[in-house]
Amino acid sequence: MKRACFARAAEPCAGEIIGIATQTRNAQGASSLGSAVLAGATAAMISIFGVNTARAATLDDVVARLNALEQSNRKLEQENAQLRKQVNSIVAVKEKKQKYQEANIAGGSVHGQVVPSGSAGQAYMPGPGPRDALPVIPGFLAKLPGDGLRFATPNGEIQLYGNLDLSLDGTTKGLDGKLDGNGLPPVGNMGWSPQIATNLSYFGVRGFQRMGDLPVHFVYQVETGFGLSAVPGTRLTTSIASDQVNGAISSRNSYVGFSSPDYGTIYAGKTDAPYKMSTDRMNPFKGMLGDYTVIMGNTGGDNRAEFMGRLDHSLWYESPDIHGFKLAALFSPGQNRSVTSDNIPDGEADCSGGDAPGDGGNPQNNCSDGGFNNAVSTSLSYEHGPLYLTAAYELHTAVNRSSDLYGNFATPSAALLAGDVANEWASKAAIQYKLPTKTTVSAIVEYMHRDLPSYLEFQDERTRFGTWLAIEQQLTERDSVAFGWAHAFRTPGDPGQHNDSFYPTPGGALGDTYGGTGVNNSSDMFTLAYKRLIVPGLTWYADAAGTFNGTAAHYNLGGNAHGITTDCHDASDGSSYAPGSAYDSNPHCWTGSTILGVSTGIRYQF
Repeated sequence: MKRACFARAAEPCAGEIIGIATQTRNAQGASSLGSAVLAGATAAMISIFGVNTARAATLDDVVARLNALEQSNRKLEQENAQLRKQVNSIVAVKEKKQKYQEANIAGGSVHGQVVPSGSAGQAYMPGPGPRDALPVIPGFLAKLPGDGLRFATPNGEIQLYGNLDLSLDGTTKGLDGKLDGNGLPPVGNMGWSPQIATNLSYFGVRGFQRMGDLPVHFVYQVETGFGLSAVPGTRLTTSIASDQVNGAISSRNSYVGFSSPDYGTIYAGKTDAPYKMSTDRMNPFKGMLGDYTVIMGNTGGDNRAEFMGRLDHSLWYESPDIHGFKLAALFSPGQNRSVTSDNIPDGEADCSGGDAPGDGGNPQNNCSDGGFNNAVSTSLSYEHGPLYLTAAYELHTAVNRSSDLYGNFATPSAALLAGDVANEWASKAAIQYKLPTKTTVSAIVEYMHRDLPSYLEFQDERTRFGTWLAIEQQLTERDSVAFGWAHAFRTPGDPGQHNDSFYPTPGGALGDTYGGTGVNNSSDMFTLAYKRLIVPGLTWYADAAGTFNGTAAHYNLGGNAHGITTDCHDASDGSSYAPGSAYDSNPHCWTGSTILGVSTGIRYQF
């Protein structure tokens, strides 16, 4: 028997609505369990309260509304999933951006130390490689977070950086009382002299550009040295002759390259070599009178540290950090058409040895005072906590030093001149350790060698050992002191200088002389410095240094890094002497000097 429904005849009861809705769903195949539940709830409400026919929706309307509600729910779920994905992406980008900022704020100073510009061993690394690793910040040249002068560019960034260093010096050549073979003293003032020097001052621009979806960045740097206390120009002094202009755009480390966080960076341009940069952190006197390049990397005691220089027209690679290990390797083609390396390299202003043709009184007026062909430089380092270890090697091929023979022979033969073109190489191992007492100890052992034939070893002043010890103590957050000692060991031979070339030259004619074998051409340099960090980036320093040469040595003070070199040469003072006299060809290099200096200066880094 059919159960009665107490609704009015014109109104369907709840059971009828459910049945009809079920039939409709089965026919349409479009409802879900959620819709069925909602339909049941709707029917229950109708059975309790009743629905006026004039105001009640038809059954089709109810089903249509239920379907619309279900579709709305699906859309909300999709929107929620999309929003969740976007939030997760923003969080990930923020974390990467924070790591990027911490790793890439360049410039500035650490306890008053010079922070090297982008160069081999410590070149500018832009951070993550993929395009989405750092969000594109809107606004051309908008200032980026951090202390450095970093600005946004379309799909990349650019940074301005620099170092300004000016000092007041007092130095003495220590040649008073010296006499040459003719019984004459050095010409000019060999005592104390006041000086104002610009030291390692430069300005640079560097940055990177993302390369679409490629996992690499295009990187670049243009760095220019300049003088605060001197007018830019070529140099022709008693200490150096060079046609390079300090102040010309890109006169220092400059390059273009491609960088990947996973595979490292490859560069092309000019840079401080990996050999130099591997121990740069061990020199707390960088740019000061007592800079360790007075002896370290300096084969002959001249004003050029052959293995502490910048290598032009180079291609080099720097690896990423792999469990504390880093590798750097560089190759510089000689670009020299001469088989004896005595031409200026194609595209350059100076000889590859770092001087102008004819420097040092070279009678050949070419690049035979250290010009070389190809160069290779490499370093491997390891760092873990307070420990840093490194080993480095550098090779210069076909180094021409035949000009030395003109001081040993009145007329050197062609065979002798050809034999004095030989490879030179250097190697070193070093360790640095930072003690809990805020004491940093650094030590280097170096060996340099010139591959001369046996009949020319008598004038080999290039093959020797060298050592360096530096101790730096942080006194407060702003104050530090440092002590350094460099030692150059004796060499197998010595070509001789103005006041010590007295020995008969092996195989030479009567009257030919040289400096001797087994002579004391060793040297020691000691330096002591105090540094005070006034505000971040601005440091005041005071430095005292001395180079104590053996009787046949002629190492300088301040060469290769400091703005003014105090070396073995006396003055060019021909006006005091008649043309053709013993002093008409000044300046001369005198051995056995004790060169002393004091300095105080200001350094600003940004």
